[in-house]
Amino acid sequence: MTRRLSDEPPAGNHGRKVATRNRAALIAAARDIYAEHGLDAPLSAIARRAGVGQGVLYRHFPDRAAVVTAVLEENVRQVEQAAMAEGSDIERILGVLTWHVTESTAFLGILPAQGAASRSGAPAYAAALSESVEQAVRARLSDDHRLAARPDDLMIAIAMVSGAVTGPTREHRERRARAAWRLLGVAVGPVQPYEE
Repeated sequence: MTRRLSDEPPAGNHGRKVATRNRAALIAAARDIYAEHGLDAPLSAIARRAGVGQGVLYRHFPDRAAVVTAVLEENVRQVEQAAMAEGSDIERILGVLTWHVTESTAFLGILPAQGAASRSGAPAYAAALSESVEQAVRARLSDDHRLAARPDDLMIAIAMVSGAVTGPTREHRERRARAAWRLLGVAVGPVQPYEE
């Protein structure tokens, strides 16, 4: 019988802490790779960027759709957290939303999906995530804000800004997003991810 000399996990088995860290690294890497190379980028590139093997990627995400969904869910989670944060205002929330639009190619496709899911064939999860974004932003939108004038104005504006987000670099895409918000007459806070 082999005796363990310490309570530490055996080498190579660091448990949930490493698994959580690996999953977060894979999502961040996927966001970067998708922004650089599109949604058809090889999954091996995501694993390499995250600093893990492909086996670790597949342990967390069985296929490409699962990776894209995880990135989308993380984007939506951050927008929701920004909306729920004490002292948060619509400008800050739109800044976080804009960061995700400029940083995450995967996010662009879901935002207009809410109203068009049945017409466009958008997956149900995309419509649900889009609706979550709308609810989070609308929760901090005052009745007199220009995006609250009509029920569809908020998501139409977000779709218009999303459509303007093109270009080779994140900085270029951010400039275009800011210009689109400016043309819509909407103030946006710092374009950055939500930090707890």
